[in-house]
Amino acid sequence: MADPKLYRKRIIPSECILLKDDIILYKDEDKIITQWKTLRPKKEFTHGYSCYFLNKGYKVSKFLKADGNLLYWYCDIIDHEYKEGENTYVFRDLLADVIVYPDDFVKVDDLDEFEEAITSGALSIDDVTKALKSLSALLNVIYDGKFPLLTREIDNRIE
Repeated sequence: MADPKLYRKRIIPSECILLKDDIILYKDEDKIITQWKTLRPKKEFTHGYSCYFLNKGYKVSKFLKADGNLLYWYCDIIDHEYKEGENTYVFRDLLADVIVYPDDFVKVDDLDEFEEAITSGALSIDDVTKALKSLSALLNVIYDGKFPLLTREIDNRIE
């Protein structure tokens, strides 16, 4: 069977983009690992890898500088829908993010957008509950020192 098509659906700003240039390196029922280049040129990073943890509600991405060095790990809180007839995944960004820097500093980001989406009604109570459960689970993995188990999924595929 052909690789599925992947879409990124954002709430703020509202958009749904086909990730046509992403390369699927690995796929099973629990995860999809991709290689990508930035959609829009950025000074800080140019490319990277992502692992969509389909049953956990988050995506872990390795953001790399042009020279191939790690900028940081960027974790999106997401949900997804698989459309079997179209063989497509639509990954919806639930706005709350976690950044893990090379020195292990952890930053929770974009909670202002999360609040804006709640206030405007763009996120339902079910969406908020799902996002907070996934965010909490991810932070527990990080704080328990088990984040390398997640990053290893990518690193083992690209070495």
